[in-house]
Amino acid sequence: MAQQQVSAKKQQELQQQYTTYKSNLQQLAEKVGNVEQETEEHKLVLETLTPLPKDRKCFRMINGVLVERTVKDVLPALQTNADGLKKVLDELVKQYKRQEVEMETWKKKNNVQVVQQ
Repeated sequence: MAQQQVSAKKQQELQQQYTTYKSNLQQLAEKVGNVEQETEEHKLVLETLTPLPKDRKCFRMINGVLVERTVKDVLPALQTNADGLKKVLDELVKQYKRQEVEMETWKKKNNVQVVQQ
């Protein structure tokens, strides 16, 4: 009887750890998706603004305020933001892969077999 309680408790702990791993992976995947979308938006705006005359006016949203600027003022800031987003995206993807490997290692170590995914 005591053996069954220990086994049931261990099984419950393993299930809880598995759920934690899955939710962490899900959160990372959502962050990656959001950053990818933002990166694509920056890329599209950069492609649109690059061929335009540098003195042409354009508008940029800064902290919820629409500000009038020129293309030459906006392009460097946009490029910097796009580069930063790429770095963040690369780091998130690395983090996701590390977490995935860690989960697989944990599953093998604890002999966890997923019945339904």
